[in-house]
Amino acid sequence: MRPPPTEHPPFSPSLPVGVRLGGLAGMSPANFGMVMATGIVSLAAHMLGHGALAHALFLLNNVLFGVLCVLTLLRIVRYPRLFFSDMSDHLRGPGCFTTVAACAILACQYMVLLGDTHMGTILWAAALTLWFGFTYAIFTVLTVKREKPGLERGINGGWLLAVVATQSIAVSSVLLAATSQQPYRLELNFLALSMWLWGGMLYIWLMALIFYRYTYFRLSPDDLTPPYWINMGAMAISTLAGSLLISRSADAPYLISLQPFLKGFTIFYWATGTWWIPMLLLLGVWRYAYKRFPLRYDALYWGAVFPLGMYAACTEQMNQAMGFRFLAPVPGIFFYLALGAWALAFLGLLAQLVRGRRAA
Repeated sequence: MRPPPTEHPPFSPSLPVGVRLGGLAGMSPANFGMVMATGIVSLAAHMLGHGALAHALFLLNNVLFGVLCVLTLLRIVRYPRLFFSDMSDHLRGPGCFTTVAACAILACQYMVLLGDTHMGTILWAAALTLWFGFTYAIFTVLTVKREKPGLERGINGGWLLAVVATQSIAVSSVLLAATSQQPYRLELNFLALSMWLWGGMLYIWLMALIFYRYTYFRLSPDDLTPPYWINMGAMAISTLAGSLLISRSADAPYLISLQPFLKGFTIFYWATGTWWIPMLLLLGVWRYAYKRFPLRYDALYWGAVFPLGMYAACTEQMNQAMGFRFLAPVPGIFFYLALGAWALAFLGLLAQLVRGRRAA
């Protein structure tokens, strides 16, 4: 009997067979995606006037973040080889960037929802430190390792989590700059601008490879993992960062002179992200309806929730920065889509935990 397809290979083939059983040993580095998704849905709810919901999700996000941090530390202590081998795996390695984005988005929640700059600064500093560590560790190891998969099996939309992590630093830096005094305000805005530009360049590099893999290699249903939605999500968070730079340009004189450039590239990012939405929906129909791929919970599905929430947030912020009244209905529509997707993913997580407890 043929085994059911899996969303992603659980481990690199180089790892011992005995550790493929799951549990703490098999914990995915992409699990922090649920913090990313919960955080952006919370922030979108705040932007659209759903204050009670925003704060409820914020409280839940702190619990999720704390639990995942504890589990990750336990995994590092008990299975250090597995933890560090993830960073050298072409499919699992990019999932580490969810930790960076989770810290940065939680920092944004503290600053926006509570006005807590102190906690926001701590989480922002943690995100920046992790960004440097993961960026140069992962890309260096993947560059120099001897055994490498082909492009067909070595890249997917999850690689764009590196772009999301970079742009999350830009977003949190802009928000932190707004509450900081000179000269730190000037420096934080420059850091945000630099990260925004670097994230855009990284997207171009990676998307060229992903698009090439899309169109010139055979695509099976199990290849089309949920992180392909990051194709759109990476552009959505780039739009959010650009919109914030436009809105906060008075904090840094050089941003005023860059206004036309900022506005042009922000619309460019938004338009690119918008182009992906129908394409991703069509591919989803092909995967689940035509190919009848089984729909079951996986930590990677948070990578599909996050882009929906981010698209709602970025469009709302862009409307405010540029006065696009004709786009006013769009954030509300995508917010409810994101909220529904978040609820389904969270119910799937609870069901998986219940099944695991019964099995134990």
